[in-house]
Amino acid sequence: MQKKYPSFLLALLSGILLSVGWPPVPACALLFIGFVPLFIILEQGVKRGAFLGYCFIGLLTWNGITTWWMWNSTAEGSIAAIIANCLLMCIPWLALYNVRKRMGVKAGYIAFALSWLSFEYIHLNWELSWPWLTLGNGFANMPNIVQWYELTGTSGGSAWILFMNIGFTYAWVQYQKTQEPPKRFLLRLLGAGLVLPITVSLVIGWMAPENRAFIKGSHEIVIVQPNIDPYAKFNPANAAMFLDKLVRLSEAGTTPATQLIVWPETAINLPYVFEEDSIRQKRQLEPLWRFLAAHPQIRLVSGIEGYKFYTEAGISPHQQWVPGLQVWVDAYNTAALLDSGGLVAKYHKSKLVPGVETLPSFLRFMAPWFEQFGGTTGGYAPQKERTVLVDSLHHISIAPAICYESIYGEFMTGFIRNGANLICIITNDGWWGNTAGHKQHLAYARLRAIESRRWVVRSANTGISAVINPMGTITQKLGWEKEGLLTASVPTYNRMTFYARYGDLISKAALLLTFILVGYSTLLFFRRKR
Repeated sequence: MQKKYPSFLLALLSGILLSVGWPPVPACALLFIGFVPLFIILEQGVKRGAFLGYCFIGLLTWNGITTWWMWNSTAEGSIAAIIANCLLMCIPWLALYNVRKRMGVKAGYIAFALSWLSFEYIHLNWELSWPWLTLGNGFANMPNIVQWYELTGTSGGSAWILFMNIGFTYAWVQYQKTQEPPKRFLLRLLGAGLVLPITVSLVIGWMAPENRAFIKGSHEIVIVQPNIDPYAKFNPANAAMFLDKLVRLSEAGTTPATQLIVWPETAINLPYVFEEDSIRQKRQLEPLWRFLAAHPQIRLVSGIEGYKFYTEAGISPHQQWVPGLQVWVDAYNTAALLDSGGLVAKYHKSKLVPGVETLPSFLRFMAPWFEQFGGTTGGYAPQKERTVLVDSLHHISIAPAICYESIYGEFMTGFIRNGANLICIITNDGWWGNTAGHKQHLAYARLRAIESRRWVVRSANTGISAVINPMGTITQKLGWEKEGLLTASVPTYNRMTFYARYGDLISKAALLLTFILVGYSTLLFFRRKR
């Protein structure tokens, strides 16, 4: 007879297993059994409402432990984000329950796996996007076992975790019913599911042309970490002091071989609005222009907070009225490529943080509430195109990822298809203090390197700045709250990976199959009811 366990404790256990298996904790193997306690609750025969309640408790535990650090930036916002994410994560569990009841156990688990992959894909691409806890991100600090992300992206890792959880659940249920070891076929299937992906990863990593001892055609890049408090950097009184610090650090790291310098997100922000295209005329930036003029071989990638002016309303859907200047403006979170002549190329951040940098159109009625805890009604104006910052002098084509954008794998492949041979991540990362937040953010950057087989250079305002090779290995890093710089010789590659060329095929297939399976299950429900 199958033994029953307290459902509430099983739900808590699920959340704890997923949390302990998440970066930066090096225990990702626990992700293979993280959902098993929730599956056991279902196998114990609870009703739908109770089952979803227990799922919410488990998911809330996972979300709360792994992303609590958002509280340091916005208390109300963090609570809203965590609760909303948990509610959305309950949707695949609802699909599991319904399809299992209507079409049987196997169909139910297949529907769950497909629905979870579909949920993750939608969560990557809609207006209220928050893909921080995409299951495939859980292997970020174990790049050696997921080198095949160059074929599948993180959805391959999500599918792997789902397969193993379902397999271990079947093994547990068999044991509970018979008190004997599971059938050999199931054990072999679980063994193959665990060993084969790791073996394939090791083979791909060994064969990858980027994983070679020699370095050919390298570029000397200097990454600056000024360690400026993000809550102080936008104070107008500090603008000149912080600019001098950035220039001083850059000068200290410059050699005759230096080709590119990277500053963090919004490193250039003035105490008043200025148009990006006229940045060269700003007298307050004269220390920067003198530095670049003294080193004509250098190009600078820097985050800037720029604007575009309009004389009337209705020209841009994102424009905002500035009473002090009596003009309409679009505000941009920009990655700019600069030389002594001014602006060479620019890219405006496209993936904006919901509730902080932008407000989804269907939540505009809540704008006053968002503003109360530091949110925005208009925020930054995004752009649709993946603009590559081309340094024609040194033949470097840069994929600029501004902060949050670096967690979007398929999004970043758009830059690769547009010719990028290097990824530059510029970020603040200091909003949450010395918590797991900035460590997780750094870890996810390792997956972007694998997916695209590009070097990643990362400038974080307060840390952790890093250099990551195409195998996802961190070759250099500068720790939290340290002022300094990194100097690296970085080669560039033009090889196009399967994932970069074709995108997330697994999730797109899962989305179609979910529609078919859940749709058929729903049709059966209405037929039987009628």
